[in-house]
Amino acid sequence: MPSFIASTLAWLALPSVGLPAVFLVATLSATLLPMGSEPAVFALVQAQPELFWPAVLVATMGNTLGGAISWWMGAGAHRTVEHWQQAHPAGHPPQGRGHGQALAWLARFGPKACLLSWLPVVGDPLCAVAGWLRLPFWPCVAYMAVGKLARYVTMTGALVWVF
Repeated sequence: MPSFIASTLAWLALPSVGLPAVFLVATLSATLLPMGSEPAVFALVQAQPELFWPAVLVATMGNTLGGAISWWMGAGAHRTVEHWQQAHPAGHPPQGRGHGQALAWLARFGPKACLLSWLPVVGDPLCAVAGWLRLPFWPCVAYMAVGKLARYVTMTGALVWVF
């Protein structure tokens, strides 16, 4: 492992930077990067139980920020496709099976669908699709925050109780 990566990981593991590390991991894990933030939250709470609520709230804020970034990525992708379609009127981007049904479902529920942004596998792309559909940004962010807070309270509480 390169020394830069090892030293960065060692720095993030310090208890003095535990909450910033949780924020960073939670933010990155809510984008389309394949990683989870629960182990970081749980590790911090195990090391410092008095940080349960600060860790849950910081993780929620970071994960919500990551969801908002995904929303903007979806909105940007939509603008790019529209621009491409204007430049190439005969061509259409490929659409996957069930594409229309999923978009119709999300459009029907609107920003409330972002409550499900906490789900593994589908939660992060859901935020991007909300941006693609240009669902209202702030209501989407509010619903994302509620869903993500419920996940962190439940997951971290359950892990602390079990271990």
